[in-house]
Amino acid sequence: MAAKLKTGDKVHWNTSQGITEGEVVRKVTTKTKIMGHVAKPDPAHPQYVVESAKTGAHAVHKAAALKKG
Repeated sequence: MAAKLKTGDKVHWNTSQGITEGEVVRKVTTKTKIMGHVAKPDPAHPQYVVESAKTGAHAVHKAAALKKG
């Protein structure tokens, strides 16, 4: 993932059900718990909270897992 992500960017990512589309809600750089999962990013390796366009569910993903567009 070469491009920097910012709040509001449209992204897609792979899930066990196939490709999911959504939007970046925020960048996280500290320990964060969402839907029972604990993400442990740091300032050098941020992760992103994304919202699914289909379900509205939030999840945290590493930048490498997200593709713009």
